[in-house]
Amino acid sequence: MNHTCIGRVASVRGSGTPIRALLPALPATAALTILGMGTAPAIHAEETSDELTEQIVVVGHPLSGEGLALPATVITAGELESAAANSIGATVANEPGIHNSSYGAGAGRPVIHGLGGPRVRVMEDRIDTLDVSVTSGDHAVAVDPFIAERVEVLKGSATLLYGSGAIGGVVDVHTGRIPHEVPERVGGVVDLRASDNGDGRNGSFRLDGGGGDVAWHLDGFAREADDYDIPGFVESAYLHALEELEEMEEHHDEDEHGADDHDEDEHHDEEEHEDEHEAEEAVRGHLPGSGFEVRGGSVGFSFVGDRGFVGVSVSGLNSEYGVPGHSHAHGHDEDDHESGHDDEEHGDDHDEEEEEHDDEHEDEHADDAESVPVIDLEQTRIDLEAALADPFGGFESLNVRVGINDYEQLEPSGELGTVIGNDAWEARAELTHGPAGGWRGALGAQFGDREFSVMGEEAFTPPVDTRSFGLFWVGERSLGSDLGLEAGVRLDRVEHDPAHGGSRDFTGGSASLGLIVPLGEAWEATLLADYSSRAPVGEELFSDGPHLATRSFEIGDSGLDQEQARNLAATLTGIGGRWTARGTFYYTSFADFIYQAATGEEMEGLDVRQFSQADATFVGFEVDGRITVVEWGAGLLELGAFFDMVSPELDVSGNDNLPLIPPDRFGVSVALTNNRLRANVDYVRASGQDDIADFELPTDAYDDLRARIAWRFRPGDTTLDLFIAGRNLTDDEQRLHTSIAKDLAPERGRTVEAGMRMRF
Repeated sequence: MNHTCIGRVASVRGSGTPIRALLPALPATAALTILGMGTAPAIHAEETSDELTEQIVVVGHPLSGEGLALPATVITAGELESAAANSIGATVANEPGIHNSSYGAGAGRPVIHGLGGPRVRVMEDRIDTLDVSVTSGDHAVAVDPFIAERVEVLKGSATLLYGSGAIGGVVDVHTGRIPHEVPERVGGVVDLRASDNGDGRNGSFRLDGGGGDVAWHLDGFAREADDYDIPGFVESAYLHALEELEEMEEHHDEDEHGADDHDEDEHHDEEEHEDEHEAEEAVRGHLPGSGFEVRGGSVGFSFVGDRGFVGVSVSGLNSEYGVPGHSHAHGHDEDDHESGHDDEEHGDDHDEEEEEHDDEHEDEHADDAESVPVIDLEQTRIDLEAALADPFGGFESLNVRVGINDYEQLEPSGELGTVIGNDAWEARAELTHGPAGGWRGALGAQFGDREFSVMGEEAFTPPVDTRSFGLFWVGERSLGSDLGLEAGVRLDRVEHDPAHGGSRDFTGGSASLGLIVPLGEAWEATLLADYSSRAPVGEELFSDGPHLATRSFEIGDSGLDQEQARNLAATLTGIGGRWTARGTFYYTSFADFIYQAATGEEMEGLDVRQFSQADATFVGFEVDGRITVVEWGAGLLELGAFFDMVSPELDVSGNDNLPLIPPDRFGVSVALTNNRLRANVDYVRASGQDDIADFELPTDAYDDLRARIAWRFRPGDTTLDLFIAGRNLTDDEQRLHTSIAKDLAPERGRTVEAGMRMRF
């Protein structure tokens, strides 16, 4: 909430990075414009509180140097110092219009304007993360926020640039792992921090250097924490009440049948239920399975010439994290029922064995919360990038990127466990062209291949090979009087080939038209109309099996059609000498919207969730602003505020609510900054969510109070920040309605973190 990206430019405070280093080397109009080769306004820089305030563009979009009709947000390196969290979802979750799909501390994806999962693409340096996080809420995103230079978010359909998986938006993590230029000297960052809640420890570093025509980069990170503390019970009050109601109804049914010959068995069941509730009530104050351990790093090299560069990086990630609430899914397994059946058959001859079984059962439930499984994730990734200025007549630059991934994830379940594999690659090429018929822009192609497999006890979907191909063009032109016009088209082809059953292929298109209208010196309005389509992912088509991490039996539909969206968005932005403001209204009409609905049935002791389609509408609004209240010498006192909401509706008879929709939020902030001191207090109020889908439980409102204070030292050419920060300082019970595990995995309680960050 401390930054803003408004209209044509983003106000960046404290990035500490040269403008040229923030941009891809010659990838698109944006880079050329900001270097003075375009027609955008000049870049202004001023010293404020001994920090550099820069006007920069969203480098992940080739039109943002001239203006951008699509709402966008930039979180800079300076802001990531306080915003970075254990997952990318948690890192961006306090931005207007963005939430976190949280699954404990180990996993969390962004939810943009109420859309998440496969509709939001998470990328590393403009190439997909190539992990399996879109398949389930318990799967982590394989990119570390603590090594990011900056994070860019495109809020709304970005299918023109990045394909059908971006129908809801894009989160692009810029790492700088492939250098774009040779630095004048070796520089780097070291970040060390520790927190009291869960005994968290976090360390990361990056080094950048080079000489002659060679530039190099090196980074590494390590994080670990034990299970974190929570202010109340693991199980939500709504879930506990539901279970008690179901238990009462079950007893009532048994009483009506009057089965006297089963009194002993009933008594045994009652003891089991009492043991279960006692175990659940005992699990309070901490969240079993919320601990994690993450290790990773990368090395990159580039050869830089007068007209461009070519570079490569190799990175690795190993993550082990618990799955909160997973043990609860096993709380009523078949062994319990079989044991009860055997006891009933053998009668009094095995009273002693029955007592032993009861004792073992009680001990099992007492230890159940501590025996949650741990997911082991390993990824090795190779990235290639090349850029060339003036490649041939009529074109200003060429940029080519390739990402190659080897991914494996082990999920313990039963005796054999489950292994998820994802061997994938993605490539994209962009050519930016000069004026042609009054239009400047970029055209390109994108290719992708994914071999996804789930083997073992939780093989909820068959192996699926997915191939994709896309062609796109985006452009802008001036209409005079400072009016700007944007347009773009894209054609996509997606083919899914499962190991069992017939293949499915989809051909879809996307198009957009945007208008940028200056309203005086301080204000600007943008209007955007776009059409986009999304091909179903393999899991939506072919799932048919138990997924214990989500406590569900997932059933796909191989006959699903493409999802189509028609969107209208209007944004009003303003930049004054001491203030900034932005408001966005959006309306999206979906045809054949794909969603996962609970059916109320059970299979193998798990709730059945069926992928279905229906038309839907999403209406939302977000507004944020910031004002400088007091300014003295090198000091500033600023106030900020934001509000966001989204209201979706299914076109079905009966309950028209969708699951996992975020509640309304509002927030306020106070920030004090001078040469040495940086302090801020942020408060967010999330409303309760009771517009719920069938078989979904409501979520209570909660408060989130955060504070941070940092003191800066500057010995020589080094900048050293010492800080202490607090999150959830009111120790409120926080359950995110966007989380499928919310009723068994609340967010962490009061947390105090201290650390240091050194730049040299």
